[in-house]
Amino acid sequence: MTEIPNAKWITDFQQNLITWYDDVFRDLPWRETSDPYKIWVSEIMLQQTQVSKVIPYYENFISQFDTVKKLADADLEKVLK
Repeated sequence: MTEIPNAKWITDFQQNLITWYDDVFRDLPWRETSDPYKIWVSEIMLQQTQVSKVIPYYENFISQFDTVKKLADADLEKVLK
């Protein structure tokens, strides 16, 4: 049977995770927003390729379609391009 972690273990784990994140953090455009649409767009793009390749495509896409409404109203050919 798996042992349930105690409060100290949880606190230590949380602190270790935060420390690790601070050490490896990358400044990425989608981390500068709390807009679910922009984060969702980044997640979809990141399924297709590497982070370094996604950044310019993400920035271009968001500059053209910065809301779901603009994306929905856009010409399909423009979106696919």
